[in-house]
Amino acid sequence: MKNKSMHALTPSQIVNELDKYIIGQTEAKRAVAIALRNRWRRQQVAENLREEILPNNIILIGPTGVGKTEIARRLAKLAEAPFVKVEASKFTEVGYVGRDVESMIRDLVDYAVNLVKSEMTLEVQEKAERLAEEKILDILIPPLRKNSNLGENTDAEGNNETLQNKKTREWMREKLRSGELDKKLIEFDVNTQTGLGMQVLGPFGIDDLGINFQEIMGNIMPKKKKKRKTAISEARKVIAQEEAQKLIDMEAVQKEAIERVENSGIIFIDEIDKVAGGGKGSGPDVSREGVQRDLLPIVEGSNVNTKYGVVKTDHILFIASGAFHVSKPSDLIPELQGRFPIRVELKSLTQEDFVKILTTPENALLKQYNALLETEGVKLEFTADGIKEIARIASEVNEQVENIGARRLHTILTTLLDEILFNVPDKIPASTVKVNAKFVKQKLDSIVKDRDLSKYIL
Repeated sequence: MKNKSMHALTPSQIVNELDKYIIGQTEAKRAVAIALRNRWRRQQVAENLREEILPNNIILIGPTGVGKTEIARRLAKLAEAPFVKVEASKFTEVGYVGRDVESMIRDLVDYAVNLVKSEMTLEVQEKAERLAEEKILDILIPPLRKNSNLGENTDAEGNNETLQNKKTREWMREKLRSGELDKKLIEFDVNTQTGLGMQVLGPFGIDDLGINFQEIMGNIMPKKKKKRKTAISEARKVIAQEEAQKLIDMEAVQKEAIERVENSGIIFIDEIDKVAGGGKGSGPDVSREGVQRDLLPIVEGSNVNTKYGVVKTDHILFIASGAFHVSKPSDLIPELQGRFPIRVELKSLTQEDFVKILTTPENALLKQYNALLETEGVKLEFTADGIKEIARIASEVNEQVENIGARRLHTILTTLLDEILFNVPDKIPASTVKVNAKFVKQKLDSIVKDRDLSKYIL
């Protein structure tokens, strides 16, 4: 199966795609675009040199809500690459309570297996649906068993029953395909999966051991079948799903998934600044440094056992991010610093950026609220001065209270539209609601002026 995870997008095309969802931060977009294109370039290099080309891992530095996570998430979607986001603060060094650092690789492989499995399911879907149709027909009109003495099945009057059965099946097939039988109830057998309600080693689950207990137990214990009665439309989906699972070669899925993880996997490590100890000494700093030392071999390149096989982490792209308010990237241990050679600082968002964030991206907040209320027949009309006022208030509250970037727009819009969202459709009939500067000031001015109140509400 062809690896679809390496799209040959040029760096400028990648930046253009990211521009559809993320405002500003050109330097960060350029850095990740080059890193992604380099993965494709590496695949074109001769095999003997390919292994030597290591990914240039990136640290994104900037306050919360400026687009660090969104850049990594959109990048993974563009590449159709296996991607996981983890928080460095959730990891602890070996021996302490918390998640094992290697679990991020296991999570990545799980994601890749599901990704490849869904792709292969689409490939066999047509065949699975045909098999499901035959199974439903077998239940509705069971095929005749051959009479060994007479050869062909015939009734007392000498009519050919096999031919009659075949004609009835074809007639029923037409009715099935036209949807006439969709609501008819049918009883069929489904495989049941017995769950393994096991938890071992305190906070560590079975997955953290890198052992596929489900497969082991599935091979030992026979699969159980249970009767299920549903409408034919639902039965067709359930049976087709079961047939698709039988048609998929899970060994091929696992092999392809591991290959994709090793060559195009992306891991986004958020809050890396939380494990960067600002000072030396005892206390939590020791544990923080322990996490860094556990992270180091994974980022450097090592073999990790997973339930699907051994995974080499040498060519996985790591993108780390952090606000670095208290600590600096230089507070990370030198070996780990060296493994993140590209540093990009993301800018704080301005009032003009907020205006663009509210209107330009394909998933802009104003478009989202409009779509939600349109389902009730209410159209929100945001005027230019209204949008500008929302952006001004977001910028002002970020300066006065705490800078949480674009996330401030969520809290402001929720407060601003609270009454409308609550009163539709009972008190506000289908109409157009104009949101202008006067409307925004009326709703939010008193909260913004009272600093203590804005701390709690906005």
